[in-house]
Amino acid sequence: MIKIRLKRFGRKRQASYRIVIMNSKTRRDGRPIREVGFYDPISKETRLNTEEIKKWLDCGVQPTTTVKNMLIKANLIK
Repeated sequence: MIKIRLKRFGRKRQASYRIVIMNSKTRRDGRPIREVGFYDPISKETRLNTEEIKKWLDCGVQPTTTVKNMLIKANLIK
């Protein structure tokens, strides 16, 4: 199953996350199919490629719970 989920990067104790499309069986830092956004929990900055995320959601891709909450705040899903 393909999911929209977070991929961690950055230094120790200064994590940032990329919002990516990847297979649910792939390891967390594995190779994504597509990168569609960015999230920094320290500065609370979120950047989303809304057009591409909508395209993938229409194809049936399921977001994880954390990403789903981000998409709700961005008014991409209800």
